[in-house]
Amino acid sequence: MVKSSPKPADMSDALLAWYDVHARDLPWRIPPASLRGGQRPDPYRIWLSEVMLQQTTVAAVKDYFTRFTARWPRIEDLAAAEDGEVMGEWAGLGYYARARNLLKCARVVTADHGGQFPDDHAALLKLPGIGPYTAAAISAIAFDAQQTVLDGNVERVMARLYDIHKPLPAAKPELMARAAALTPPQRCGDYAQAVMDLGATICTPKSPACGICPWRDPCAARKAGSAAQLPKKTPKKPKPVRLGVAYIGRRADGAYLLERRPDTGLLGGMLGWPGAPWGEIFAQAPPAQADWRALPEEARHTFTHFHLRLAVQVADLPMDAAPEQGEFVAAHDFRPSDLPTVMRKAFDLAQGAFADRLSLGRLSDRNG
Repeated sequence: MVKSSPKPADMSDALLAWYDVHARDLPWRIPPASLRGGQRPDPYRIWLSEVMLQQTTVAAVKDYFTRFTARWPRIEDLAAAEDGEVMGEWAGLGYYARARNLLKCARVVTADHGGQFPDDHAALLKLPGIGPYTAAAISAIAFDAQQTVLDGNVERVMARLYDIHKPLPAAKPELMARAAALTPPQRCGDYAQAVMDLGATICTPKSPACGICPWRDPCAARKAGSAAQLPKKTPKKPKPVRLGVAYIGRRADGAYLLERRPDTGLLGGMLGWPGAPWGEIFAQAPPAQADWRALPEEARHTFTHFHLRLAVQVADLPMDAAPEQGEFVAAHDFRPSDLPTVMRKAFDLAQGAFADRLSLGRLSDRNG
């Protein structure tokens, strides 16, 4: 007798039963429905976590989320915050357009929606920085609407469950259709988080734990022995390399010469070291007249679309320096943690150079 395929409702029930026991404990989550009592999801915390999690790991996001919600516990608090403070708190998390859109969205929700996220999926899509995935996640998790989430974890689960060998991104429509067919009309938020948890903890990219998976029996890739090879992806083109120079100047009073990058473009709105636009050469553009010294090491960083090699030049600037680019930030106002990662890498190299120069100066004074 041929065993019939399980019904979508039976599969979603099995996954929810697994989630009731194995749900991850995350700072933006409330427990599964069976354990939460009268507690309800906070749309603000769901939205904030989903924006932070875009192209970023849970491990990297946890501390940022905790700091943000401690400093700005309500969306109205975030909406009233200074742009520079929010960008500084975001520093190091990457993809800085997310932070700019975060502020825009917070201000729109506060001004136009009374500080409450709309529970309508179409209305969510009209908010700054909220695309189809984020709108679906907020709808499902915050408002228990029957919306289908499709992140990288869910794509992997669906590709293996149905043994889909078409490579990504071309396979996205088929994967979305498969995921939608399994999304139940009840406990939608729990189900959305359950299927993401399944991909994150069981159906992992390498060495999936098929033996303890709640969907092991209907999984076509497990039966075919192809689970570890899925999902397939179209090969990416090699990333180009861009070159640039970071000029790190410091006055005797400890003030650093910094600039805030334009709101649009890469690292938009973030503090950084002055320099020429990045390109095919190390373009020289000293921001002030000084004895600039090139360091032997480069700050290297990889962005989504290119690799960056950033030469670092340092200088001791006079107290009356009149820079052509950037402004001085007093020592007590400067926090290296406010810098994006690539600029912090350059700063770390410069710190060593300034320390070495200070040591040599003291040695010279003693010998003199």
